[in-house]
Amino acid sequence: MSSRLLRPAALVAALTLGASAWAHAVEYKRVNPTASQIAFTYTLMGARVYGTFGKFQAKLDFDSANPTAASAELTIELDSIDAGDSEANSELQKPAWFNTAVYPVATFESSSVKVLADNRYEVAGKLSLKGLTRNVRAQVTLKPQSAIGVFSGEFILKRADFKVGEGEWADYGIISNDINIKFRVVAPAQ
Repeated sequence: MSSRLLRPAALVAALTLGASAWAHAVEYKRVNPTASQIAFTYTLMGARVYGTFGKFQAKLDFDSANPTAASAELTIELDSIDAGDSEANSELQKPAWFNTAVYPVATFESSSVKVLADNRYEVAGKLSLKGLTRNVRAQVTLKPQSAIGVFSGEFILKRADFKVGEGEWADYGIISNDINIKFRVVAPAQ
C-alpha cells in the first residue's frame, strides 16, 4: 500500500479512536453517602483495631476526560466515630482526643490530582482536624462499575500532627501514632 493511502487511513483511525475515547468519558458529581465509607485502623497495645465514621458529607467533581481538574471536599462529623466500643467512642470525644465540643468536624479539601496509571491517581489536599491543618496525599483508585464509580483510597494520618491523644495518651507504644485511613466513595455516573 502506498504511503499516500496510509496517511488518510491513519487519520481516519486516529479520529475514530479519539471519538471512541471521548464517548466513554464519564463524569461523577454526586456522592452516595449510604454506599460510601470512611474507616481507620491503628494498633492498640500490639493489637490491630478497626473503626469507622458514620456521618460525613462529600462533594465530588470528577471527569474522566480531564481528571487533573477534579476536586473533592469532605466533612466528617467526629462524634459519629465507632471504634468498636461505646466507652472508647465516648473517650474519643474528650479534649485529649478529638475535643468534639470545640472541634465537631474534620474537613478535607483537595488541591490537585495527579494521574498515575490504570485509573489510579494521587490526590493532594489539606486536612483540618482539631484546629490544625496539614497537607496530605492519598492514593486513589477509580473502579467504574455499570452506572457508578467507586473511588477507593488510603493514607496515613499521624496523631502527633493533629494533637490527637494528648497527655497520658501521647505514648505511641500503647496506641500507634500511625492511623491508617481508608475510604470508599461511591458516585453515580452522570
